[in-house]
Amino acid sequence: MKGKFTRLFALGAIAFACSTAVYAADITLKLGHLANEDNSWHKGSLKFAEEVKALTSGKVEVKVFPNDSLGKEMDLINGLQLGTADLVITGESLQNWAPKAALLALPYGFKSLAEMDKAVNGPLGDEIKKEIIEKAKIIPIAYFARGPRNLTSNKPIKTVDDVKGLKMRVPNVPVFMQFWRGVNAQPTPMAFGEVFTSLQTGVIEAQENPLALIKSASFFEVQKYVNRTEHVRSWIYLTIGERAFNKLNAEQKAAVQEAAKRAQAYERQIMLADEQKLESELKAKGMTFIETDQSGFAKKAKEAVLASAKEELKPLILKIYGN
Repeated sequence: MKGKFTRLFALGAIAFACSTAVYAADITLKLGHLANEDNSWHKGSLKFAEEVKALTSGKVEVKVFPNDSLGKEMDLINGLQLGTADLVITGESLQNWAPKAALLALPYGFKSLAEMDKAVNGPLGDEIKKEIIEKAKIIPIAYFARGPRNLTSNKPIKTVDDVKGLKMRVPNVPVFMQFWRGVNAQPTPMAFGEVFTSLQTGVIEAQENPLALIKSASFFEVQKYVNRTEHVRSWIYLTIGERAFNKLNAEQKAAVQEAAKRAQAYERQIMLADEQKLESELKAKGMTFIETDQSGFAKKAKEAVLASAKEELKPLILKIYGN
């Protein structure tokens, strides 16, 4: 009897192993981003992973790593190029490789979500994507719209003169550095994960980000004011490295692209719903919203960006600004 049960147990174990082997992913892709679990980027990433699994019958699996847990954005971009990472949510930071990526987040370049959608889905968006693929070896497969970037601080900012000498963090994005220097602030590039502590200890006095990241990063604990500069309306890409993409067969590539399309539509719904409630949530956390004279910032933004832009970008920049 004991021998019979042993044989049955062994057969069961073999059957279980075979069944799990059938459903085990052939390829596992790692997706990293800097936002936390409440952010629409993360929810969009999970939707992407869900759709990839469904469309490939489980043969391709995507594991999502929020909160910079897979690595910081710039490190992940390098990782995509080297093949040590697979997917990252990134945007204007890509201008360090592909200069036209600066146009993703041109200060006061796009005045509405509709203008931004038209740009990303038109000839401008095609030019940017082409250069990113050619020069960064990274493939944008979807884009997520972002709420406008606002400046947070511990003093109210009502006019452009109020930022003179302000020590503030910006992402490692040249066009952002140019803009804030142009309005006489003191910007310093810094990884997102270091911002909270730097604000807390007084290394910097201010930072700028969309409301979603201001909330998810708990900046309300170390900043009092949200100043409505609304200086950048932009989009950000869900990208896959060429090395990772080329691991896939033709059907899997098509599935990943379709999954990205579905995730993009899903994330847009969440983002729009979030934008309607973020201001009230931040106010409830103790933040005060300040109406800022955006026209003064906008005038200096154009001057600063054009003064330091590469010659080949100036025609496109002027076109975006309506000249």
